Amino acid sequence: MPDVIILYDLDSTRPGRATSPMTWRARYALNYKGIPYKTEWLEYPDIEPLCRKIGAPPTGKKADGSGHYTVPMIYDPSTGKIISDSLAIAKYLDETYPSTPQLFQPGTGALQAACADVILPAVVLPTLFILLSRIADTLNPRSSAYFRATREEQFGKLEDMNTPKAWEDLEKGWGQVKSYLDVNGEGKNLSFLGESDKFTWCDIQLASTLIWTRTIAGKDSEDWKRIAGFYDSFGERLLAQFERYSVVDE
Repeated sequence: MPDVIILYDLDSTRPGRATSPMTWRARYALNYKGIPYKTEWLEYPDIEPLCRKIGAPPTGKKADGSGHYTVPMIYDPSTGKIISDSLAIAKYLDETYPSTPQLFQPGTGALQAACADVILPAVVLPTLFILLSRIADTLNPRSSAYFRATREEQFGKLEDMNTPKAWEDLEKGWGQVKSYLDVNGEGKNLSFLGESDKFTWCDIQLASTLIWTRTIAGKDSEDWKRIAGFYDSFGERLLAQFERYSVVDE
């Protein structure tokens, strides 16, 4: 049996392999806390069978009422627990490893709720629309076919989602994020607590959105340069704070 946490992630063809923004949230949480772990890589069609095999709970329901299984999930050998969903993983890590930096600090509950309900949708959804077709191209063949089939059933032709309206919404969304963080004052507007080395779950979610964008679009792509450059390179500067935690175990 393993002696460190196992993080289950979606494999890809990109360098470093990690692309999923949801799994980056769990990965950032583990890296920020300094908790040892190793990654096991999965393909989309293998997620549900594995979850059922190891007893990982579903994270939602399909249209037919059956369980919907997703990554990330972790297995913690120190407790024998299997946790699904990035939010549940982050809360579990805070509770189980209280001596590590906490992501849900006392008094930040309202902030975290507002972030989930208002701030994140403003940037995550338009980013998804812009990247959809390229996400399929970064996956291994089995996952790519699965992703394209399921997402086109949900959204229609993936290439048609990357529209001027999506770009307009994305720039507006990042402007909204910046306006909230600017309340902290000059020099303190790149994190919700106003510190460059102390983060909340909200910060990790924003960083995960950015590294997902950079990885899928390509670090040297014009699209990433455009997004990272919004509002005096706000996104690029925000993500730079997380570079030390943007590592993938070998």
